[in-house]
Amino acid sequence: MSWEKIKPEFFDQPTLELARNLLGKILIKETEEGTAAGKIVETEAYKGPGDRAAHSFGNRRTARTEVMFGPSGFTYTYVMHTHCLVNVVSGGDLNPEAVLIRAVEPVEGLELMHRRRPKARRTVDLTNGPGKLTKALGIVKADYGRPLHEPPLYIAEGRAAEEIKTGPRIGIDNSGEAREYLWRFWEAGNPFVSRFRKGID
Repeated sequence: MSWEKIKPEFFDQPTLELARNLLGKILIKETEEGTAAGKIVETEAYKGPGDRAAHSFGNRRTARTEVMFGPSGFTYTYVMHTHCLVNVVSGGDLNPEAVLIRAVEPVEGLELMHRRRPKARRTVDLTNGPGKLTKALGIVKADYGRPLHEPPLYIAEGRAAEEIKTGPRIGIDNSGEAREYLWRFWEAGNPFVSRFRKGID
């Protein structure tokens, strides 16, 4: 399948807007095993130095967060509880922000995804979470720092979500008032959205 790659300048928009506008875009990973792709249906925004839930809170600059201090549109991967998670760097140079991809809907490489996640008996369970989708698509920690506008890991044009819901982010209970920020976005009614707290609007 041929995909129209996102242009680099797409990523140069405010983080909250990027988190919304990524919905409907296609996340693609090419590997020796084959290509797997999914429509982005859920994201979370992390607004850097002033966001207690962000890895870069207080301008924390480490080997792990270094890519976040560079230009937008690059890959920030990290491992949490043995699962690799994938983020889109945003905010621009020296403004370390990012958007976590929380869920995708498979659109290419379904058989390959099932081989990678054999315990997921139902297709709907393949990619409905941030750790699930990376495993299914073949995204690994070594993808850290890749530009997201060119293979092997890239984002392509898709179709905008018809209705977007918002709500608090997930798994940040120790982050004070940041727990209440409505910085999680998802496509309303999509069965591949992760099964967690419901939205506000």
